[in-house]
Amino acid sequence: MQRDFGGVIWTNHAMDRMSQRGISQSDAWATWRNPQQSKKGNNNSWVYYRTYGNERIEVVAKKNERGEWFILSVWSKASTGKKTESFWRFLLKKIFS
Repeated sequence: MQRDFGGVIWTNHAMDRMSQRGISQSDAWATWRNPQQSKKGNNNSWVYYRTYGNERIEVVAKKNERGEWFILSVWSKASTGKKTESFWRFLLKKIFS
């Protein structure tokens, strides 16, 4: 995992949690970049959600005083909702449709 990935700064906490939870940095980045849902979090942060198969990835991010995005934490939950396609399949369909 890279601290500066996809034009976003990743905290050590976020990278540790992704490693512990088996979440790829690219899936976390795609969740932040193209969420299915988002909501305001604590302390000017945002929580971004995206479902991949039966797993829902959640990413907490915020901007610093220079306007740079930081990924603060990442986790996943079993999805109880409708199954959706992977981000990459979604992206390919958008490109070639």
